[in-house]
Amino acid sequence: MQDRQGTLEARLDDLEVRSAHQEKTISELNDALAQQWRRIEFLERVVTQLREELRNAQPQREGEEPPPPHY
Repeated sequence: MQDRQGTLEARLDDLEVRSAHQEKTISELNDALAQQWRRIEFLERVVTQLREELRNAQPQREGEEPPPPHY
């Protein structure tokens, strides 16, 4: 009886340790994911800004482009 109680306590201790490790891992993964999303959002803003700058830098074309002079 005593041995069985010791075994159950050891198993319970093992489960508590595993649970604590899993909670820590989940927390670390959540932090990493949140950081990656912040980075993605930043990069999306940069890409949007660069697209706008490129669009503004190109001359606006109206109609068809005339053929080059050598034609």
